[in-house]
Formats: sequence, structure tokens, C-alpha cells
Amino acid sequence: MNHPVIPSFRYQIFFLIMLMALLNYIDRGAIAYASASILPEYGFDKADWGNVLGYFGYGYILGALVGGILADRFGARRVWLIAGATWSIFEIATAFAGDFGLAFLGGSAMAGFATIRVMFGFAEGPAYSVINKSVANWATPKERGFVVSVGLLSTPLGALLTAPVAVGLQTLTGDWRSMFVVLGVVSLALLIFFMTRFTNTPDENPRVSKAELDFLRKERAEAVNASTPTTSVAPVWHFFKNKDLLLNAVGYFSFVYVTFLLLTWTPKYLQDEFHYNLSSLWYMGMIPWTGACFTVLLGGKISDVLLRRTGNLKVARSWLAATCLLLTTLCFIMVSQAQTVWGVIALMTLANALNALPNSVYWAVVIDTAPSNRVGAYSGMTHFIANTASFIAPMLTGYLTVRYGYSSMFVAAAVATALGMSAMLMVRPGGRQAAPSPIPAVV
Repeated sequence: MNHPVIPSFRYQIFFLIMLMALLNYIDRGAIAYASASILPEYGFDKADWGNVLGYFGYGYILGALVGGILADRFGARRVWLIAGATWSIFEIATAFAGDFGLAFLGGSAMAGFATIRVMFGFAEGPAYSVINKSVANWATPKERGFVVSVGLLSTPLGALLTAPVAVGLQTLTGDWRSMFVVLGVVSLALLIFFMTRFTNTPDENPRVSKAELDFLRKERAEAVNASTPTTSVAPVWHFFKNKDLLLNAVGYFSFVYVTFLLLTWTPKYLQDEFHYNLSSLWYMGMIPWTGACFTVLLGGKISDVLLRRTGNLKVARSWLAATCLLLTTLCFIMVSQAQTVWGVIALMTLANALNALPNSVYWAVVIDTAPSNRVGAYSGMTHFIANTASFIAPMLTGYLTVRYGYSSMFVAAAVATALGMSAMLMVRPGGRQAAPSPIPAVV
């Protein structure tokens, strides 16, 4: 029997969301490849550079916290428009951040970078909360895990593509400032195109066919009928009364720490320790992210297989994450002792791949444990706590490398992942759903 083909305009929306997430990540990581030009121009040292990289995180955690709340209140489309336009503008403004500080902020180039980077981080912060909101509105419950996993791929893939894009733009234009201008303009152009296609829900979109709408409504109705509604609404602050959610946030902190460490400091490290120039960084900066592009898609599936075979959420979630973090810790300890560039790169790649594998697990724990009508808010709290690493990692690394050398940044990463491992061993996910599918989210 032949089944009718259901039109799938929603997959165009999912693809555009992935492109927006990719550009979001490239925009935030590009500055790492401009260090060789920015540091001597403004007289910054490595500790100053750590601050420049870390200021982004202060704004980012606030944007991440409010992004989902604003999307719930005003709709994902409006938040996409405002956030996307704002981060594009501040990406362009990064080109002139130092001069802005010299001219208007008491002659301090650092103050200029601090102002622009904090605002840029705040504008980029809502992106992944809005991605989850958008997917929740557009995807059927059966395909939601896969679709968000594709969005999750934007983290390592965006970081991987940052190297050739950032180096290529600087090489073609011969100017680090032009890189930020081009990236900001491209982000604005994609946003405008995205806005011509995207609506808050499929029902509002004239491009969605009646057959596809009927299919989506049927799938959602079946999911609602199969679920147990939750009527009481717990206060948001009840998140802090649940030790499992707090420990899970510490586990996710370790993932974010490694991600931002490698995203922000790998280029400078390779330049200083192994004397790579800009023309070589485009491929060397890509390598540590190659394995993570695959393992990030495997984690949710492995967790689901473990859950089906053992029926034990602790094994499928907590032990899986703790095992990966243990192996990541061992890799970073070995990186700190490696002497050759290829030994360092191979171990960094393996560590990053292992670190990325349980990414979806942290978000599955929230779904397993939180009340169904508080999953969004509790996910936002998890995101907020974990992303303190987005400024701690680059700033701490700047301090450590000045005092103790580059090997100390890998020791610090090992400490962070060991802390995450210890936390995840103590997490006992709740059984709110019989067999919940992991719905991952990204940094």
C-alpha cells in the first residue's frame, strides 16, 4: 500500500534555522583568528586578550536567560528578528571597538572592546533558546529530537567552519576589520531571507500546504492524548531546590568550558607555541572540531539505546555523561604533557569529541526531571548557570597562561571536566516520562 507523500515545507525552515545557528557561531568565534593583528595594534597582552574574549560571556548568559522567556511571550519570530539584527550590527561594530574606546571611553581600547563584546554576547544569547522554541512549534513530537540534534550540530560545525571563513576573509581583504563587516552584512542578509519564510507556527505560514498542516495537527493531537497533563505550575526558583538539576547544570558547565576554551584560545596557542601563521591556521583550527561533528549526533542515540536495554535513566544519562567526562579529563591531562603539535592536535580532537558526545544528555535530564510545564524555564536556568563558563574559560586561560604557561590551560580543562564527571555521577534523573527522547540544546 502506497502512503501519500506529505509536503515538508517545515524542513526548509529547519535548514534555515541551522544556517542561522551556524552564522551565530562563526560570528562569535571569528575574533579568535584576529589576535595577531589586534594585540599589537592596541598593546594588549595575553591576559588582556583573555578579557576581550571573555566579555562576550557576560552578555551571553543574560541573553540566554531571557531569550526563551521573550520567545514565550512575544513569539519566536519577533525575537529572531530583534536578536539577529542586533548581533549582526554588533558584529560589524567589533571592527571599530578599540577605536570607539579610544575616542569616547577615556582613551581605553579595552573599554571599547568590553562594551561591544558584552552587547554582542547579549544579542547572541537568545539564539539557542529561540531555536528550541521554533522547533517545538514546527516539528512533530516524533521528529523533534532529530531536528534539534541537527541544530546541535551547529556548535562543532560552526566552530570548525570559523577557521577557514575567518582566515579566508582576512586573507582576501588584507584587513581584520573587513572580516567583521562582511560577517555582519552576511548575517543581516540571511536574517532578511529567513524572515520572508519563517512564522511563529506552521498555521500562520501561507507556504505550508493544507496536507502538511493536517499531518502536523494529527501528530500533535496523538502526542497530547498520549501524555499526562501537568496542571500545577512550580515557581521558577524551585529549580534551585532540585539537587539533580543543579548537579546536571555543573556537568553542562564542563562541556561549555571545553567548548569556549578551544573556540577562543586554539588559534593563539598554535601561533605562540608552534609558530603557525594565519595562512596555516585555517586548517589547523578546523581539526579539533572534526570528531565532535560526529559524536554530537551519536550521544542521544546511545543514551536511548542504553535506556531501552537497561530501563535505567541513571545508566543511560548520568553514567554515560560521567564516563565521557572521565575520558575527556584523561585526554586533557595528556595534552598538557604532549610535546609535538600533532600529538597535541590529536589529543585535543579526541577530547573534544568525547566532550561533545553527551551534550544531549544534559538536556534530556532536564526533560526527565522537570515538570512538563517548566521544561523551558528550567532549561533556561541550566543554560544560564552552565554558560558562566563562556567568560570563565577565556578569562581564566588568559591569567593562567601568563603565570604558568600554556600547559596550565589544559590542566584547568581537566579540572573542569573532572568536576563535571563528579557532578554527573550524583545525578539521579527523574522518571516523569516512561521513555523520554533527549531533546538537546547548544551553547
